[in-house]
Amino acid sequence: MKSLEAYTENRIIMNQPRRLVFGNDCVSQFIEDFAATALDRAFVVTAPPIRSLIDPLLDSLKAKLSIWDCITREPDTGMFEDARKACRSFGANAVIGIGGGSVLDVAKLVAAMSDTDGDIHDAFGIGKLSGRNIFLACLPTTSGTGSEVSPNALIIDQLDNTKKGVISPYIVPDASYIDPMLTLTVPPDMTASTGMDALTHCIEAYANKFANPITDLYAFEGIKLIADNLKIAFDDGKNIVARTKMALGSLYGGLCLGPVNTGAVHALAYPLGSEYKVPHGLSNSMMLPHVIDFNIPASPERYAQVAIAMGVSPASSDTETAKLGLKRIKQLSSECGIPSSLSKIGIPYDAINRMAKSAMTVTRLLKNNLRELSVSDAEEIYIKAY
Repeated sequence: MKSLEAYTENRIIMNQPRRLVFGNDCVSQFIEDFAATALDRAFVVTAPPIRSLIDPLLDSLKAKLSIWDCITREPDTGMFEDARKACRSFGANAVIGIGGGSVLDVAKLVAAMSDTDGDIHDAFGIGKLSGRNIFLACLPTTSGTGSEVSPNALIIDQLDNTKKGVISPYIVPDASYIDPMLTLTVPPDMTASTGMDALTHCIEAYANKFANPITDLYAFEGIKLIADNLKIAFDDGKNIVARTKMALGSLYGGLCLGPVNTGAVHALAYPLGSEYKVPHGLSNSMMLPHVIDFNIPASPERYAQVAIAMGVSPASSDTETAKLGLKRIKQLSSECGIPSSLSKIGIPYDAINRMAKSAMTVTRLLKNNLRELSVSDAEEIYIKAY
């Protein structure tokens, strides 16, 4: 564990929703809360597969609605502009995001920028937004990204086809409602990839240069919950106990994203998503074990604690314990049908150098990684993943 002296090195800043509600059927609380406001024009961002799931919810809202269900893939700047234009034309005084991470990220950006003429490119980076005037509520339908509680939104910049982030306290929702009942219909493959994404958030927050005692609690518990319940939820999507514990683990991972964020796993996963349209959760799932293998020498004691959270019994040394944890992660991925190599999902070998160079531009995440990476290191990690 990190020493108390080391914890004093960094200031801890937590930006969270003003209202955070968790629990089965808490959608009813959202309807009640929304009815108590004076908001009467809600722009709803969602995705086509989710419409039938949420139509009863939308019918209960006492407001005029504009439903934008055009999130069919990981969002890009063009998709954001279409959503912003639709929201502005509608004249919304509330934005509601109901869906997975892509849906919630677009909803967050639309709420912050629909009443301005600001260029999305000027918002990329940390702290570039000046405010938000429109109410924002988020309801996740997957247990993965934690976007419903984070100050992050990711989007593909069509100018250079790279995934970029908007990081700002102004895109933290006003209210978030995590209802595990909304995740019961998530198919097994998406359960696996989003669950591994949540696990990655927790691991990269715990094994992080900027780890702190608050996020350590969230991250460690999140690792335990996800490691114990992902396979159960994968095998039986209707198991509400496993779904609830996965939703809580995902929430814990999301609460870590603002204070400490992620590291090299996400940085190396980004090119897979932007260039080859590999879903975000799957990209992280495939890079996670190889980046951990690279990182263990930099902090075997931290990765040993990760392994223990995964259910591994301590070995003769931290390094050996950490390696057993790595083996457990690979086993969990395999049990949940995650492809074992980049070649199996159609990534060409000659893309490795280009992806390595692209990953190295994600400095806002690489600075958090416990071990410094070079381009050649990134290449070697991709080769091992291939």
